[in-house]
Amino acid sequence: MARSESGVRPSEARQRLLATATRVFYGEGIHSVGVDRIIAEAKVTRATFYRHFPGKEDLVLAYLQAADQAIRDQVDAASAAALPAPDALRAVAESIAGDIQSAGFRGCAFLNAVAEYPDPDHPVHQAVLAHRQWFLDTINTLLASIDETGAESAARHFVMLRDGAMAAGCLFDPALISETFRRGVEELIRTHAARRPA
Repeated sequence: MARSESGVRPSEARQRLLATATRVFYGEGIHSVGVDRIIAEAKVTRATFYRHFPGKEDLVLAYLQAADQAIRDQVDAASAAALPAPDALRAVAESIAGDIQSAGFRGCAFLNAVAEYPDPDHPVHQAVLAHRQWFLDTINTLLASIDETGAESAARHFVMLRDGAMAAGCLFDPALISETFRRGVEELIRTHAARRPA
């Protein structure tokens, strides 16, 4: 069972609330799901909900933080394997392709959330931007270790490939989209590596 940053185990009620919110927010959208439904499906009292989350927005932010942590864990696993940068990038791409082909895939949780919270000053919008900046910076670092020249542009290209695959993966054949994404990443790595001085 996971522990929070303070080292204290989150309560089972909080975990049920977050698991329920994750399932319904991701599957049906954030605005379409009310607090009453989450309370009922998590089988907690209203007082328990508000003890853990002062309002729905706090639950939405916790949902996005959990999604962010899951992606960071996937990227960390690729980094912990001490793979050369091209292979680490391939591992990240493979993780994304695996997500696209998973049951119930409905696109990127962050792109879905930002579509519902278009105000750039809203905390949910800010959480999405923070996640995306971290991901871009991480990919940029991996590409820069292959060759610093053009790494930033190549990282933006990688993120755009990912965004396109995440959007198309819930509309078309996920296996075909995943294969197209892998090929795009492979070509990006090859092109970027070719810039290295001999």
